[in-house]
Amino acid sequence: MLQLPKIIKKTLSVRISMMVVIAMALLLLASLFVMLHYTRRAVKEEALNKATQTLEATVLHIDNLLLSVEQTTGNIYMNLMDHLDNPDMMFTYSRELVESNPYVAGCAIAFKENYYPNRQHFMAYVHRDDSANVAYAHTNLVRDDMFGNTPYTTQWWYTHPMTTGKATWLNPLKGMDCDEAPITTFSLPIPGKDGEPVGVIGVDVSLSLLSNVVEAAKPSPNSYCTLIDQEGTYIVHPDKDKLLRQVLFMLPGEEQEARLAAETMTSGKTGYMPFVMNDTPYYIFYKPFRRAAIPGRSLEELGWSAGIVYPEKDILGDYDQLLYYVLAIAVIGLLLLFVIYRFIIHRQLLPLQMLTKKAQHIAEGHYNETIPDSKHHDEIGRLQSNFLQMQQSLSAYISEQEQLEATLQEQGKNLQKAYKEAQKADRMKMAFLHNMTNQLLEPADSMREDVQALCCQQQKDAQEIIRLTESIKKKGEDIAELLKNFINLSDEEIRKEVDHA
Repeated sequence: MLQLPKIIKKTLSVRISMMVVIAMALLLLASLFVMLHYTRRAVKEEALNKATQTLEATVLHIDNLLLSVEQTTGNIYMNLMDHLDNPDMMFTYSRELVESNPYVAGCAIAFKENYYPNRQHFMAYVHRDDSANVAYAHTNLVRDDMFGNTPYTTQWWYTHPMTTGKATWLNPLKGMDCDEAPITTFSLPIPGKDGEPVGVIGVDVSLSLLSNVVEAAKPSPNSYCTLIDQEGTYIVHPDKDKLLRQVLFMLPGEEQEARLAAETMTSGKTGYMPFVMNDTPYYIFYKPFRRAAIPGRSLEELGWSAGIVYPEKDILGDYDQLLYYVLAIAVIGLLLLFVIYRFIIHRQLLPLQMLTKKAQHIAEGHYNETIPDSKHHDEIGRLQSNFLQMQQSLSAYISEQEQLEATLQEQGKNLQKAYKEAQKADRMKMAFLHNMTNQLLEPADSMREDVQALCCQQQKDAQEIIRLTESIKKKGEDIAELLKNFINLSDEEIRKEVDHA
């Protein structure tokens, strides 16, 4: 690993390949970022549209289910009004109502105190017995005289419509401490002759059954539909243990985002928002639950809000998986490109590597290093051809320089030899001159003495003068002969030196 920077620094093909791959990686990452950004937005928009459509369908489905219960109740109500004075018929109508609608879990027809003579309280209650854990359509119907563990006159499903005189959906277990299965009840007041309520028809719908019916409409495998009331309790939820029991506003601190989502839902707004619950990111799409306007239908606000809880992995799971696949393909592709580019560039740079080695050998003094001809016609091929011409020119120049050096060395040796001969000749000349000088000294000295004697012998006889004169003449001729021989000898030596050179 420590050698990698050195390899990158020394290897041109690796650097070029890395630069090309890095440039392509930046371009690819920019393209992927733009593509994935718009893809993510498109996926979220598609999920939003799908969740919105599912939410609309769910609200419509729930409303149709409630409407069917309301219409069934209304039909029984119309028949019941003709038999208010017959308490035994109340059980018949209760049973008929439960049997006629598979969504109805039970029906209670209760009247105010002392409505019937000799009966302070009267309630005809028929409900399904699902203890055998079979389908509702095949469960047994059970007749009871009471619902819950408190008098019906104190229960919310009875007191509220008796006070308001309006039909409404409500939680019949409000304020009760009992083990009844979670239900929602449609309470319809029964007016007396004076128009004041004398009793209530309470039609129960099992929230578990409602949840099972709605659960089939979920838009993705892990999403689910939910319905909460204005107090933040679940009316519809896939977890049956949470129905009418868990209040979202009272969740512990770690579920604050879920509580905020519940508060947003119950505010009557429409939209979506992200939140985290149990360390899992979710999106919730919500809208107020509003019932369809049908003539004769009571449209009081229930304060309910419907929502589709969408795990983020269901919305972006395929996108994230695609992102991982794309990134893996991009990384593998870039690695393959690097290997391919490295191989191609390495092949293309082989002549440069060869020229580098040849140049190193030439720098070491191997001027006759053989360089092959290039088969390429590109820049590298032309470089190799020019390098070959340069090597040939350098080799020829070095050969000429070596030949010239050999010639100069030979001439130097000859000059050294001539110099030695000249020195020897010079010494011979010096010896010759010394010898000639010695030979000239004797006649010259004699002439000098004779001239002096001649000058001093003016009074002597003529014969002595003639003798001295002849002696001087004789010495002069000897000197002249010696000088002539010296000159002739010098000319001969000069010619020999010229001929020798």
